[in-house]
Amino acid sequence: MCGRFAQTTPPRAFAERYGVDPVLALPNVPARYNIAPTQDALVIRHNPEEERRELSLLRWGLVPSFAADTARAGSLINARSESVAEKASFKAAWFKPRRCVVPADAFYEWQQGAGGKTPHAIARADGTPMAFAGLWEGWKDPASGQWLRTFTLLTTTANDLLRPLHERMPVILDEDDIAPYLTAPDPRDLLRPYPAEAMRLWPVSARVSAVRNDDADLLVEVTGLPAGSPSPVAQPSLF
Repeated sequence: MCGRFAQTTPPRAFAERYGVDPVLALPNVPARYNIAPTQDALVIRHNPEEERRELSLLRWGLVPSFAADTARAGSLINARSESVAEKASFKAAWFKPRRCVVPADAFYEWQQGAGGKTPHAIARADGTPMAFAGLWEGWKDPASGQWLRTFTLLTTTANDLLRPLHERMPVILDEDDIAPYLTAPDPRDLLRPYPAEAMRLWPVSARVSAVRNDDADLLVEVTGLPAGSPSPVAQPSLF
């Protein structure tokens, strides 16, 4: 599962790294250290009409285009990669395609111990940003006519590093896989666990469990954490 993540790299640097069209205006947002479901995050999408990549702010928690309302907007934060092409909520976005890449500098997971759960941050070992595989959808409010654009993160089986924390992890794409993921007809072969040796994790403060906390100290490694650090409220997902 992935229920919290960080985007601390400036939008311009994300755009340059992931091939976003340089002439486009970019969202003006601060660094985020604790992005939670129903909040906005930076997302990279392929525009087939202009044949270019765009960086936009979308809300986390997919609302299918056929939904009657947004009541479940915070529930579909993850989608199981093994069944993404079959599930009603996701298959249209998969095949259209409305796939996206969500850049991230780290994500959080909670490890169960004898006395409770301890939060950990997970990132690439070389410190460079990760590219999460995602799906996006547009939902039109029948009353106002306004559009809401949302996204979900794809998950796969956890690698050896992550397995002690959780049985699932987000799908992380290699840079060379981003183009086929965004545009190929059915790139399910790219939805695999990221190599454990290319990642690292470290314990962090229990402050990350509270959504209101969103500062750089959340990513600082801590030692001697008390057992039983609280985990965030569970978010429904499809895995």
